[in-house]
Amino acid sequence: MLNLLYSIIGFIPLILGATWLVNGASAIAKKQNISNLVIGLTIVAFGTSSPELVVNVLAATSGNTGFSFGNVVGSNIINILVILGLSAVVYPMAVKSPTIWIEIPLCLLSAFILLIIANDSILDGLALSTITRTDGLLLIGFFFVFIYYSWFAMKRGDEEHDIKLKEISTGKSVFLVIIGMILLAGGGQVIVHFASKFAVDYGISDRIIGLTILSLGTSLPELSTSMVAAFKKNIDISIGNIIGSNLFNTFLILGVSSTIQPIKLDIGSNLDLLINILATILVFIFVFTRKGRMIDRLEGGVMVLVYVVYMYFVLG
Repeated sequence: MLNLLYSIIGFIPLILGATWLVNGASAIAKKQNISNLVIGLTIVAFGTSSPELVVNVLAATSGNTGFSFGNVVGSNIINILVILGLSAVVYPMAVKSPTIWIEIPLCLLSAFILLIIANDSILDGLALSTITRTDGLLLIGFFFVFIYYSWFAMKRGDEEHDIKLKEISTGKSVFLVIIGMILLAGGGQVIVHFASKFAVDYGISDRIIGLTILSLGTSLPELSTSMVAAFKKNIDISIGNIIGSNLFNTFLILGVSSTIQPIKLDIGSNLDLLINILATILVFIFVFTRKGRMIDRLEGGVMVLVYVVYMYFVLG
């Protein structure tokens, strides 16, 4: 069990590193008169996804490709069913029109694309299903399309980009960037190393470790931010941010991971992929049910319940 404890401890430097990297890099960019639009779309967006990216890249290079799949799909499911669900239970969440008609359908498309490329055994009759390097490059291509859309959405004011940045001296900013990268790399290495040993010791598949320990740990920043905002009754909690995080995970992080090392999938993977699709469909349906364009407390509770049932089948 020490391996599990060490792996969990690794999330502390990983999350601290991501936070310091974003703060330092954003402060440096601001001093160079780079607009909030560019900072939000690049530094902040990439920085908040850096825990998943670092863990997945290290997992791919070490051959633990099941970690990569489980971490991405698990994080996507947690983002919607747990983070969005719990936030709605605390305080109902309004949904903006661009999110309803563009971002949620795009997220659903990404989930279906992932289901298709991960089913070689069914669609092509192959002995083993694999997310190949070609699939990874395709996902990265979709990622650039998403960035293109995000750029225009933010420029025309569909998305909020009034980022509040702390005043940090240049020297301290550089220090934060360097230490942040070191902590990210170190924390990620600790997590992958000890999670791998834990999986071997107890005969647990890499997929299960990725869906549980890794995805829960890398989702902690989003969970804490959303819950604090919900308790403060901040109705501007952006579902678009959660959907955007899922698109980053699928298109960029899984794309990069599978390009480094093709990801071989096990039998239970389709359950995860179907739950990933179901979670996004639930968001779209709940927006139009009951009252207003929002997800209310009851609907948030249903989403959390779906996650609990899903975990029962995964761990059962």
